Amino acid sequence: MAPLRRLLTSALSAVAAIAIAVTGCPIPAAADDDPVPVGPLPVGPPPAGPVLALADIGALAPLSFFTNHGKAGLIFPVPPGLVPEALTATVELPADIGIGTVTVSQDDRTITRVALPATDMAPISIPLAGAEIVDNSVTLQLRTDLSPPEGRCPDLANPVRLTNGAVAFAGVESPPSTIADFLPPVLRKLTIAIPATPTMAESDAAIRLSAAVVAHYGAQPTIVEVVPTEPAPPPSLPFERQIVIAQGPAAGLALQPGVDPIPRLRISGSDNDLTNQARLLSADVSRLAISSEAVAGPLTTSPQLPGDVTTLTALGQAGASAVALSPRVSIGVDQTRLGRAAHSVRLQLKGSYTPIPASVSARLVANIGDETIAQWPTDATGAIDRWVSIPDRLLRRYTTVDFALNVAGNVGRCDEFLPLTLTVDGDSVVQSEPAVPPLPGGFQSLPQALMPRVEIGIGADAFADTVRAAAIVVGLQRMVALPLYTVATELQKAIDSPNPAILIAADGWNHPEIPLPLSATDSSVTLQATDESGAPTTLTLNPTLRYGSLQTFFEGGRSVLVATSNAAPGELDELLRWLGADGRRWPRLDGTVLIAAPGRQPVTVRPQSGTSDTATEPGDTENVWWAVAGVTAAALIGYAFIWRQSRRATSER
Repeated sequence: MAPLRRLLTSALSAVAAIAIAVTGCPIPAAADDDPVPVGPLPVGPPPAGPVLALADIGALAPLSFFTNHGKAGLIFPVPPGLVPEALTATVELPADIGIGTVTVSQDDRTITRVALPATDMAPISIPLAGAEIVDNSVTLQLRTDLSPPEGRCPDLANPVRLTNGAVAFAGVESPPSTIADFLPPVLRKLTIAIPATPTMAESDAAIRLSAAVVAHYGAQPTIVEVVPTEPAPPPSLPFERQIVIAQGPAAGLALQPGVDPIPRLRISGSDNDLTNQARLLSADVSRLAISSEAVAGPLTTSPQLPGDVTTLTALGQAGASAVALSPRVSIGVDQTRLGRAAHSVRLQLKGSYTPIPASVSARLVANIGDETIAQWPTDATGAIDRWVSIPDRLLRRYTTVDFALNVAGNVGRCDEFLPLTLTVDGDSVVQSEPAVPPLPGGFQSLPQALMPRVEIGIGADAFADTVRAAAIVVGLQRMVALPLYTVATELQKAIDSPNPAILIAADGWNHPEIPLPLSATDSSVTLQATDESGAPTTLTLNPTLRYGSLQTFFEGGRSVLVATSNAAPGELDELLRWLGADGRRWPRLDGTVLIAAPGRQPVTVRPQSGTSDTATEPGDTENVWWAVAGVTAAALIGYAFIWRQSRRATSER
């Protein structure tokens, strides 16, 4: 057995970075009445096709299974030419579960059943041969069945979990032959090529296309890169695509087959028509473009946003249900789904729960984090119809309300009182009002405060600013399910506009009519309203510190995001690269200013409250005041901290 295990481990080392390798771990033999045999993992060479992590193809991960008979659904895309062969994962087990199996079914048809490993953190491979592919995707139901030792109760707080999940495919990706199938179900990278000196129409099309593609792929971490047309980018790798945008008299989209296995797509059109042609690629009508060339007629992209009163279903949540001793469901209030900054949010929770006997005490409780916002006792009807208000101070970009049925009393051995069911219906009402200025403010108000239409101010260096704008729009788009509606224009026009704006001023901010929260000259930095009196704080820097920054604020009745530096555009570019390198960084931003200086981790600052936080990694909440104070005189926030603390100490004397 050991040589076999070593052989399998060696054979799969090439894909170990994105999947758990298939090993020869022994599995107990199947019972005679099992409809699908349970036996050793398949022996032989790994599948000839790619292995794609669930997180990279936008599938739900990890998978959790509660109780002795836990269930979970799995949906994943399948690129043309590929067939799913196996689901690989690492199994996390509660203590002493005895023996167990995991069964995969599709439309009440059992695909396979394999035994769970006997040890925690062991690999598993679940064959998927025979799974039906519908519309380039596979939908599966997974169930775990546990047989704990006599007298042992299931650990409801620690479910069986499948982590590091990946799907191994057989076959080779089929290249597109029509515009309708140019964008594959799985896209790792899109390269958009524009001229080195683009027109405003070309910049506008590239930025809009960047946002549309990221919105189209949702949870997939698709990389979007804007490059110059010359020199031509290298050929596309599997699950990659290239698009060339060029302004010209002939309008339309055309595949350009050539020496590359995967053809490029060329989008062309006049000044007024180029954006419209690019819009076709992400429009529903693109499914009808079953040819290598197509010309789009007028297409509208007016966003259809919910009003002040909507439902969970309209916001993308078709209700929620849970079965447990104390069932709990999560309800998300997503301001980006509302398409605007909101406040005075109220939920009319509708649904049902299993009626509770009089011998057992139970309450319905709504929490946001550790704070209870509503609770009430259950009754014999089992019906839910209750208004719950979310305090403005708890609102974030995405606010999760945990709704639970809490039970206390004699629930029998091994919770034999189960099952209790808690259901919140999709027609539960969500009521809100527009927030002006936005709540909670700062980066947590983005992108909803820039919706439904945001203008992009492009400076003199059109190509570089287009790249920067695309990077910002991609980062914002990853946080919202609705497509962002962007319009690229000259920087001064965007500054003068009354609409929400993203302003690119990489070389420096020379527009005193709009003061920034943080501004700089060659020898000083000014932070607006950092002391108790609200007066600006000026710091003298010697030597001069160069930095790049993103700053967001509310000005003239609109929200603005400014990307700038103090004559150091390279530092701004490094900051944008840092943000794009980890999909968790944009959503975790807080405060109003994000700054990056050479040799320093980026930090966020809240000038209005005089606080700041490190922005190095998600979950790192160490106060930057302590982190950089006294470390180096070249650190911008260190200067701010030292100056502010000395001023406060002086006033206290």
